[in-house]
Amino acid sequence: MKLHTDPATTLNTVTAYGPDYIEVNQVRFSHAVAFGPEGAVAEWPVRSPADITSAVLEQAAGLSRAPRDPLAFLDDPESVAGGLLGARTPDTPEVLLVGTGARQKMLSPAVLRPLLIAGVGIEVMDTQAAARTYNILMAEGRRVVAALLPTLDPIQGASD
Repeated sequence: MKLHTDPATTLNTVTAYGPDYIEVNQVRFSHAVAFGPEGAVAEWPVRSPADITSAVLEQAAGLSRAPRDPLAFLDDPESVAGGLLGARTPDTPEVLLVGTGARQKMLSPAVLRPLLIAGVGIEVMDTQAAARTYNILMAEGRRVVAALLPTLDPIQGASD
């Protein structure tokens, strides 16, 4: 499906998607991608929803872990975020949209918990819905990041 966008914008916009690709700024990707309104569109190291871990969600959201100091909790109430750096900064996304392909695949609470503790909302949906939602939130000026798998359904792909 082709999505229409304002050609004057300099923000990363999902311009199309199909059964085996995601198009951002009219550049076609046949692998999973993660991106926000500004910056590079990065390859996301996920091939299926089963590959999604807390670590790859943190990577997509641009968060990183601090070296673990076992006594940090005594001085730093921020350490409740599980040691994630980037939590509660102006660049931290408000929400991470996860597109799990042709169908919505829910992720376990244990996988989502570190980002939720860090203050990043997570919405998991099929890739088409995530792409449309990303474009709407990005156009509203929200701090949003999308992590999208191509929509090819492995079960359908095997029978085609």
